[in-house]
Amino acid sequence: MTASPIDRILDKAVAGGRLDVEECITLYESDQIEKMGHAANQIMLKWHPEPITTFVIGRNVNYTNICDVYCRFCAFYRPPGSAEGYVLPDEVIFQKIQETIDVGGTEILMQGGTNPNLPFSYYTNLLREIKKRFPQITMHSFSPAEIQKMKVVSDGLSLEEVVRQLHEAGLDSLPGGGGEILDDRTRRKISRLKGSWRDWMDVMHTAHKIGMNTTATMVIGFGESMEERALHLLRVRDEQDDVIAQKLPTSGFKAFISWTFQPDNTNMKAEKLGPEDYLKNVAISRLFLDNIPNFQSSWVTMGPEVGKQSLHFGCNDFGSTMIEENVVSAAGTTHKVNIGSTLDIIRAAGKIPAQRNTRYEILRVFDDVNAKVDNDFVMQN
Repeated sequence: MTASPIDRILDKAVAGGRLDVEECITLYESDQIEKMGHAANQIMLKWHPEPITTFVIGRNVNYTNICDVYCRFCAFYRPPGSAEGYVLPDEVIFQKIQETIDVGGTEILMQGGTNPNLPFSYYTNLLREIKKRFPQITMHSFSPAEIQKMKVVSDGLSLEEVVRQLHEAGLDSLPGGGGEILDDRTRRKISRLKGSWRDWMDVMHTAHKIGMNTTATMVIGFGESMEERALHLLRVRDEQDDVIAQKLPTSGFKAFISWTFQPDNTNMKAEKLGPEDYLKNVAISRLFLDNIPNFQSSWVTMGPEVGKQSLHFGCNDFGSTMIEENVVSAAGTTHKVNIGSTLDIIRAAGKIPAQRNTRYEILRVFDDVNAKVDNDFVMQN
């Protein structure tokens, strides 16, 4: 009996073959989600044979909501001059970091808008003050769009010098926020001022060049074509190939995270994609991105139950418990998970939960089902 095109593609991936763009598009056009999930799970087990699912205890600190990019899909930002705009006082940021450390947190995801009123020195000074007070915390902060804005307000510094000064001041790694779809047709449609896909990748390549680790992201549901989704994955894979080929002093993209566009309360109307679309994208991404070790579940947008399912569709990581999150919740998506619930969900998926740091080094394995966890601090997502 002749194997179907989908079976041939999945068999190729599981055997270690590299998928091309056309094969990726074929997978996106298929509805055989369970088959894709099974194959993606096999790939995940090659990377992570132990039945462990990791998570990080972190906090999302939105230091400002003032932004001059005006993304149609964002419900969080306020334009410059808005009465609802803010920049958090430094002491408030320090308090949030202390609260994170107090519950065993290790990571701060500090992100905001592209605020034209903040000079470049604001960021370097803030990072230095944070590291002076909390040398143990990992600053996994600022999106490529924010980095590009810092370049604009830096009085002529090159992109490499901006990233280098941030790194020296205390920026440890770079999250992949703002990736959305790495193709300019869709980017112009949803966020004309945010920059090209190349602008996003230039920041990531620069961070890799100076030795920083990063993560890559993808958001589906903007009306993008299947080809654009495949090109997004190809561009991420190509950058990771460059990191490896050039023997840069970094692991490059430590993880890949995808989720679906949340249209509520935004200026962009679109049909909200369901769990099947999300799980299918996770599986295809895991099959195509053969050079990225970790895949995070996006329970923030999809909910804990779908997050649990994703652990059998290619994800080995449950992401961050995120003590605070304002961007996704501004779009009407709010899921609350505390540390104890995180452990329960991972165990319910048949996995052993383990706390990690931003470098994906395991700090603690929760192999005792009765292990006591302080759940007083609710993680809001």
